[in-house]
Amino acid sequence: MGDNQNLLAEQRRALILEEVRRRGGARVGELTRQLNVSDMTVRRDLDVLARQGSLEKVHGGAVPPAEPSTHEPGFEAKSALELSAKADIARAAAAMARPGSAIALSGGTTTYALAQQLVEVPDLTVVTNSVRVADIFHAAQGSTDDGGRAPASRRTGAATVVLTGGVRTPSDSLVGPVADAAIRSLHFDVLFLGVHGISAEAGLSTPNLAEAETNRRFVASARRVVVVADHTKWGTVGLSSFASLEEVDALVTDGGLPDAARAEIREQLPELVVAGAAEGGRASGNDRRKAD
Repeated sequence: MGDNQNLLAEQRRALILEEVRRRGGARVGELTRQLNVSDMTVRRDLDVLARQGSLEKVHGGAVPPAEPSTHEPGFEAKSALELSAKADIARAAAAMARPGSAIALSGGTTTYALAQQLVEVPDLTVVTNSVRVADIFHAAQGSTDDGGRAPASRRTGAATVVLTGGVRTPSDSLVGPVADAAIRSLHFDVLFLGVHGISAEAGLSTPNLAEAETNRRFVASARRVVVVADHTKWGTVGLSSFASLEEVDALVTDGGLPDAARAEIREQLPELVVAGAAEGGRASGNDRRKAD
């Protein structure tokens, strides 16, 4: 951050917030060195930012404010977040879908991005509880011709899409007993699963209890479980856990995932795919690692 001794308080606090958000937390000692101010000044700034709800103070530093475990953002709110990361993840995950296979796609904005890539994979059978995902495949096929008067011919190789019934959530997923019953009777080669949160302790979690049960059904019906989640999902814990990391075969994420988290994930998952460009903008291929 350079020599910031003469910065106004507002500028200094903006820099502190940027550092906390970028790194997921910051210690008082680090901030005093970077800002070239006293411990007391940094602690006063942290007190102000904590009262504003911009961060949470912890012993020796600060972290971003935690959302309530029951908070469930709507689809539109989530769709504007981490757009480039989701695009990278979608391209990498789409390469894991084989033509002619039966796949499942859960709800979420990352699986929505993935669906846009999967329309190019021929002869898929797709089961989804996401209205948005189903719409992607429907649009790719072409629903009507000549002003909507008659059904159009189905595109060669287009996916066969099965949309479960159920009760619609804020993220436009269909959940509940109807969805659970439909999924229970099916079997998938691969499940591509979006998550609200993922952590070593809580596994995969969501703030919606009904969605948790539907996701459990998805996991139980899949031969292979691939989680698609950007780096901001790591360490987030929702109200209800629905699967442990032991039930996950692969995680596809982006280059923003910290090295410490990568090491922890590699100890617990058979496969980690880090998609897109490396930190600092240096291009890299997908960092695909499998456990021995």
